[in-house]
Amino acid sequence: MPRNQELPRLKTKRGFTLLELLLVLFVVILGFGVIGLNISSGGDATRLQSAARDLVSALRFAKGEALISHRETTVALDLNENTYTVSERDKVYSLPETVELTVVTAQEELNGEGLASIRFFPDGSSTGGRIKLELNGALWQIDINWLTGQIDIENK
Repeated sequence: MPRNQELPRLKTKRGFTLLELLLVLFVVILGFGVIGLNISSGGDATRLQSAARDLVSALRFAKGEALISHRETTVALDLNENTYTVSERDKVYSLPETVELTVVTAQEELNGEGLASIRFFPDGSSTGGRIKLELNGALWQIDINWLTGQIDIENK
């Protein structure tokens, strides 16, 4: 073979090595792990928000029931058991045990044994009050206007 003539180049196959594939797989798994931790860390906040919204739904139901039936309707809260009931319903609704529940309402709606009520009247008014749900520093506040019975919820 003449010296100045080059040898034909061997065509190399293009592809990924096993090491490269393992490295990419490791990075993908690490990424999913970080996403999973971020999703699970919001559990307490989500649970508190859900409990507050459920309680607001019960209060709004009671107000609507009072308007429709032309009778007083109450939402009774048991501060010792972290439960509440809506009048004329047998179901007892539970709040998470770790939630700290505080209620401010009219004096006649308080019972010395850890029971408090919010009462709605047929004209749309209520006894009014404020309910606070707190868990690990997160706070949801529910305000009930005594004149209009309007129920507002706020994350504090």
